Amino acid sequence: MTTQDMCFYPRLTLRCPGGRVLDLRRPQVMGILNLTPDSFYAASRVGPQTDHSDLLHRAEAMLQAGAAILDLGGYSSRPGAEHISEEEEKHRLLPALEAVRRAFPAAFISVDTFRSGVAAAAVAAGADMLNDISGGELDADMFATAGRLQVPYVLMHMRGTPQTMATLTDYPAGLVPELVRYYRDKLAALRAAGVTDVILDPGFGFAKNADQNHELLARLRELRLFGLPILAGLSRKAMLYRPLGLTPEAALPGTITVNTLALLNGVSLLRVHDVPEAVQTIRLVSQTYSSTSP
Repeated sequence: MTTQDMCFYPRLTLRCPGGRVLDLRRPQVMGILNLTPDSFYAASRVGPQTDHSDLLHRAEAMLQAGAAILDLGGYSSRPGAEHISEEEEKHRLLPALEAVRRAFPAAFISVDTFRSGVAAAAVAAGADMLNDISGGELDADMFATAGRLQVPYVLMHMRGTPQTMATLTDYPAGLVPELVRYYRDKLAALRAAGVTDVILDPGFGFAKNADQNHELLARLRELRLFGLPILAGLSRKAMLYRPLGLTPEAALPGTITVNTLALLNGVSLLRVHDVPEAVQTIRLVSQTYSSTSP
């Protein structure tokens, strides 16, 4: 496959249900809303409530701060996270998703799931795009489902499962060559399934050790050969706080730093817990670029 063949998704504008278009020609922010009791950053968890008041308050604050997308997830993907059933994932996700869609009809809503059944139910309930940590590896029907639903698809790189990925960090050919091969093969499969709008997520922290995460951050620009928007999910992760002897709660300065580096390396979408800071980071980096342009 040639480089030209690999760049079969030329757009940085993504087509969503209802004829709406998500424009990523300028970097945007995806705000994280975890409908889980065990996500690694406790402050990101939105507890179950009959009226969803906490969830809606957080969603409104993110949208007002400038988030382009809200990313809702009912399955924790932190290393070693508890495995839950599809029924439990739907129970956590779908009522919350419906509440957000009713309250914010113009918002772009992403659903963080690796299950095709959850994906189909979520799009029926109002989701605009799918964010799959497994790249279709954990559900053989995911690509076909995404193609049938005709929604944008976030293709992430991971090995194994959230329960096993920490042990799967050996890349004999090198990490970046592995990602290039992975994306080449997965994009061909997505095209065959009818998926036409894709975002690449290199999967920071997923089957990658600390050194590999930092190598990936420095080499993100090499993934632009596919001509696709790239998502960076670095917010408050262990690669930022553990080397400094900190906790996720103290990792906001580190998050801002690495998000800046990611933007300088061509990232189109920042997935974050802290939307105002990410929006400010994008504006300042964009202002620097514009002020130094000839």
